[in-house]
Amino acid sequence: MRKNIVITGASSGLGEEMARQFAAMGRNLGLCARRTERLEALKAEIEAKHPDVNVILKELDVNDHEAVFRVFNEFKAAFGTIDRVIVNAGMGKGGPLGTGLFKYNKLTAETNYIAALAQCEAALEIFHAQKSGHLVTIASISALRGMPRAMTSYASSKAALVNLTEGIRAELIRTNSPIKTSCILPGFIRSEINEKVKNTPFMCDTVPGVRSMVRAIEKERVHAYVPGWPWTLVAFLLKRLPLKTTLKLG
Repeated sequence: MRKNIVITGASSGLGEEMARQFAAMGRNLGLCARRTERLEALKAEIEAKHPDVNVILKELDVNDHEAVFRVFNEFKAAFGTIDRVIVNAGMGKGGPLGTGLFKYNKLTAETNYIAALAQCEAALEIFHAQKSGHLVTIASISALRGMPRAMTSYASSKAALVNLTEGIRAELIRTNSPIKTSCILPGFIRSEINEKVKNTPFMCDTVPGVRSMVRAIEKERVHAYVPGWPWTLVAFLLKRLPLKTTLKLG
């Protein structure tokens, strides 16, 4: 059992709900995010419901790469071991390229890929030393194709994250490492990043959507589209449909 779990971007959305659901399973949690006041509220909620769960909080901006390594090692020192790291922190700001929004497109790309690279590096250093661990990256169904408008930078950064995770897995297979990886590609699950989006097909509420994510993580699935219905089918079609058809999902 993966007892000690670190979740980045845990102050809201999918990360916050994953923390609740793993706590209900009796897992100890290392939670980090920029907004520590929200982490404090989450910690109080979890400890009230699950007093046997050890919850440790750290302030972390994942774009501060030195801080990523420091905070992960602080979690390691506090827990003794880290059994699972969930690279969840991300953002979705941006707009069509060439419209003066480079600042936001760049920030999205840096947060979703470069900062994720730092988190994976920091986690794997710990896992290699332990000779065990489970690295989980949270990508997106949008990673499967190029997307228009504000989704362009977001989707491409998540595609990079998918390939990064597979590259890590390839190296672990090559070296016969016991470390496991999972890449989770959620469909449309209601969260803070998309709370203003209306009339989106197949949008799933946060709790059941995250439940499907947690289930896939617990099974240590190498690659999972969640919720399975309809997103496994959507993923199959996305890879094969003409680009003009996929624009409706952008």
